[in-house]
Amino acid sequence: MRHRSVAELMTPTAVSVGRQTPFKEIVRLLDEFDITAVCVVDEENRPLGVVSEADLVRRHAAGSGTDTAGALMSSPAVVAHPDWSVVRAARVMDRAKVKRLPVTGTDGRVVGVLSRSDLVRLFLRRDRAIQEEIVEDVMTRTLGLHPSDVSVEVEDGRVTLSGTVRRPGLVPVLLRLCNSVDGVVGVVDRLRRDDRTSSTGR
Repeated sequence: MRHRSVAELMTPTAVSVGRQTPFKEIVRLLDEFDITAVCVVDEENRPLGVVSEADLVRRHAAGSGTDTAGALMSSPAVVAHPDWSVVRAARVMDRAKVKRLPVTGTDGRVVGVLSRSDLVRLFLRRDRAIQEEIVEDVMTRTLGLHPSDVSVEVEDGRVTLSGTVRRPGLVPVLLRLCNSVDGVVGVVDRLRRDDRTSSTGR
């Protein structure tokens, strides 16, 4: 079982600008590509910073609309890497209070961009895919539970578990792992705990 990686969800092309790109050109790019920020890069496509809608509004409110990207950008750029899990990227995004992360490769150059909307796509995973991951990865491979013991139903990302677990100590682990599966929005516990096996072993 694993979370999706940044490489799997990112947009492989990032809209970027140079340090000297003027205010109005940045505004035009945000409108044309329907995005909320652009990455500012150097001559070798390495990120220097990010100019967001908030940066533009803040500078415009200060009475200047002629600044360049280099003057407007928030720096240094907060970036992600392709091999990161989406959970790690989401935490970085939340901590930095940003909506988009430039993604850089091992050479430090921009290879894509991960947006908040890309992360939201996780919750659009098909119920069948979520069910299969829980049954095959969580229950069978990770916990060694037999699929016939626990019924897994998924509707609109909400997982309902029912049946009998003969090792009650596994239930909290099962619930936690199900909640961590990409696309799951909640888990309903209708499991029965059967501790007769552990009782006879005392």
